[in-house]
Amino acid sequence: MDIAHRTTDRQTPAEQRRRELLEAADRVVLRDGPKASMNAIAAEAGITKPILYRHFGDKGGLYRALAIRHTDALLAALRAALDAPSDRRRRVESTLDTYLASIEAMPQVYRFLMHPAEESHQTEQGFDVGRHSAPLLRRMGEELGQVIAERVDLGPGAEAQARIWGHGIVGMMHAAGDWWLGERPCSRADLVRSLADLLWGRLAQAPDLPGGPGF
Repeated sequence: MDIAHRTTDRQTPAEQRRRELLEAADRVVLRDGPKASMNAIAAEAGITKPILYRHFGDKGGLYRALAIRHTDALLAALRAALDAPSDRRRRVESTLDTYLASIEAMPQVYRFLMHPAEESHQTEQGFDVGRHSAPLLRRMGEELGQVIAERVDLGPGAEAQARIWGHGIVGMMHAAGDWWLGERPCSRADLVRSLADLLWGRLAQAPDLPGGPGF
């Protein structure tokens, strides 16, 4: 899940400081994965833990800020893959590959966002993030469902159908990607082709929505 470093001239000093703290947290997560602790993040940022709490409230607040940061970047990358000038099959494969490439490039960040540190049990040693992963996946499912609804003519009940497809595709990507990242039973390209084959039934036949950007 990609790290967003871009800033704007309109950022206030408080916003800039918050961004710097999130970048420090990212560095710790890249190193420690789910075991990343508030103590380690505060040390990386050169501050005390109470100051870190002042900016984010608690461990959950910091986790949510990191989750939004990385999910925003991933969703932007997925939308770019869907907007690429290509035929539908290649766009589907590119979208799947974008997700898998993102978790492959930064597996510690992925594990931090999706898996709790098994030994932490909500102690100061790490973040209990397992209860937060479902909202991230739901957000991705809703976003993808909206993209499908904007682009594909699914006929009666299109909005509900698009949401079903969005959540189903995200669930498939997450489950298959999680298994693949742990076992590496095949190449990423082979996994992409196999997942695209699985999706290719009605998606191949449904027309683009008239006046939409196309899928």
